[in-house]
Amino acid sequence: MSDLIHILLDTPLPGVRRITLNRPEKRNALNNRLRTEVFSTLEAHDRDPDVRVTIIRGAGPAFSSGYDLSADNTVDQPYHTAGGLGQWSRHVVDGWFRIWDLAKPVVAQVHGYCLAGGTELATACDLVYVADDAQIGYPPVRLMSPPDMQFHPWMMGMRQAMESMLTGDALSGREAAERGWANRSYAPADLEAEVLAVAERVAKLPSELAAINKRSVHRAMEIMGLRAAIRAGTDLQALAFQTAPSKAYMSRFRRDGASVSGLLSERDAAFQDYRERGADEPK
Repeated sequence: MSDLIHILLDTPLPGVRRITLNRPEKRNALNNRLRTEVFSTLEAHDRDPDVRVTIIRGAGPAFSSGYDLSADNTVDQPYHTAGGLGQWSRHVVDGWFRIWDLAKPVVAQVHGYCLAGGTELATACDLVYVADDAQIGYPPVRLMSPPDMQFHPWMMGMRQAMESMLTGDALSGREAAERGWANRSYAPADLEAEVLAVAERVAKLPSELAAINKRSVHRAMEIMGLRAAIRAGTDLQALAFQTAPSKAYMSRFRRDGASVSGLLSERDAAFQDYRERGADEPK
């Protein structure tokens, strides 16, 4: 795709291509156009012999605030997923496994807020490095549904997964690394340099061997049931939207900024976190 409008591309090091999510005014919320650009670019990198590793980061104050709830995400989806109940959750999980199945490694560079669908994007990457003060969470569990991509028990173990699913609370970048969701956390000022240093080392491997090494780790996880469990979780996500509290909450969503902003504030007000922490917090 040559007419990119929601991502920026650069080559900071030989063999290293970088995607920057570029909707800072929306905290890099994932609409279908942005998702299309990310997937098409990653697939192009997989075919490009000059690219050995891709970094994904976000412009502005956040990595990604999650799916764009002000957009009509039923139209212009980047690839076909069979319809019916739960189409959206099955659709986005299809996309995250598209990243999982790429031959070449993808690295997430996470700063600021990384919420909901943003955590799914980062989780789909092969390596995840975060700023110490990043905020990583899935607040929709409070009034909407469990995640589309239910990665928590696989990446963080049962107890932390249960706490995250029953509170929607965020983890700091340091906590996310300690619990296994991220590889490492760094001081915000050091994050970019540290990610580039890792990417440079990954790029030293021949792409053919890196692909097999990556696949060997994924095959082990899949034998333990990760792929089947995450796909099965999409049915539970669809079921949650049929509960009375979720239907009542979602019935009030309108595709405009004021409505979405107000409803997200309502969701988090009792917890006094995310957008309710203070006026200077990312929205």
